Amino acid sequence: MEEVTTVVLEQAEIISAIDTVWVAICAAIIFLMEGGFALLEAGFVRAKNAMSIIAKVMIDIIFGGIAFYLVGFGIAYGASNGWFAFDTGIMSGDLGLGLTVSNKLFWFIQLGFAIAAISIVSGAVAERMKLWSYALFVFIFCAVMYPVVANWVWNPNGWLAVRGFNDFAGSGAVHAMGGFSALAAAIVLGPRIGKYQKNGEANAIPGHNLPLAAVGAFILWFGWFGFNPGSTLSAVGNWELIGTVATNTFLASAAGGLSTMVYTYFRYGQIDITMAINGVLAGLVAITAGCNVVDANSALIIGAIAGVLVDVAVLFIDKIKIDDPVGAIAVHGVNGLFGAIAVGFFASENGLFFGGGTSLLVTQAIGVLTIGSFSFLVTFIIMKIMQKTIGVRVSRSEENAGIDAVSFGVEAYSTFE
Repeated sequence: MEEVTTVVLEQAEIISAIDTVWVAICAAIIFLMEGGFALLEAGFVRAKNAMSIIAKVMIDIIFGGIAFYLVGFGIAYGASNGWFAFDTGIMSGDLGLGLTVSNKLFWFIQLGFAIAAISIVSGAVAERMKLWSYALFVFIFCAVMYPVVANWVWNPNGWLAVRGFNDFAGSGAVHAMGGFSALAAAIVLGPRIGKYQKNGEANAIPGHNLPLAAVGAFILWFGWFGFNPGSTLSAVGNWELIGTVATNTFLASAAGGLSTMVYTYFRYGQIDITMAINGVLAGLVAITAGCNVVDANSALIIGAIAGVLVDVAVLFIDKIKIDDPVGAIAVHGVNGLFGAIAVGFFASENGLFFGGGTSLLVTQAIGVLTIGSFSFLVTFIIMKIMQKTIGVRVSRSEENAGIDAVSFGVEAYSTFE
């Protein structure tokens, strides 16, 4: 009997060790995505503001990370009443999730999701938001806003989790959350100086370094293979699921890039490479909710739709005079919304297109629309309060000169004679 017990304990330790290594690697890859956000957004803005956007991504990590440790994690994964939780001892207590890794490692991988969500906002407010005002918003977002949504979606007692909402790695909880927050923030801030003419026509303000943006996109693309497969939270016994998630993630991203290339070629007479970059990211965002429950062909279709949808959304957002320098609202908000709803259509079990009826579709729509509305309204209120008190936008002279030189006393690129 003792020998059997010893064998069982040894097997449990081996399983825990393998799962720990798997989750630790995925968490590190997810953390690397912040480098992708920094490079992508820096490339898509003007040279005079390149360092300021990198500073904002650093703030996402620093302020957001501390906020998620002090408050956010307990709100997300404490004992929930369905809508909210709070537990300061959560790092050592039983979360009731059946984890085979430590709570501290689980916190670290979840930290990557929280700071990814707020990094979506950093791109939409680029070139015009005050640094310290942004830092305050980051703290609130990662301490309360994102954790409340994570509670609804991923806490076992969350009202959306109980209802059966399927958001495997966060099309709704991360991307729609970040995207609709970005929409509200961009509306309150207003457009950059010179973005729109008096007649309403938009002036193009091209990014200063597209190769830099492309490298950032490749890092994000790579990071998604920690983001989605890592959401299994264990490796042992999940080999088939990990393979399905990884395959669907790639196929949707490739289809998104392809459909954007084809769409922009026939619409404009040439391929828009900046939109192709966003097309890949849109495919990734859209598949993130359902990568565990759709088949490979459905992943291709979801990605292809996302690749066209992102271009249509960018044009529409620009038309209504909402200035989003990097296309964050279209990529993450619109396609996060689409991706969550797409689960209701394309899930191999219970999806509308596979004979499952409308029950899952209704649940998915209710969930992501609630997330988007909550994110938009709370962000709008917080931004308005900051606007009336500490201010949210840099001065006109600072915006014209460039935030880098005025706020940091440096420039992204130095000229040597």
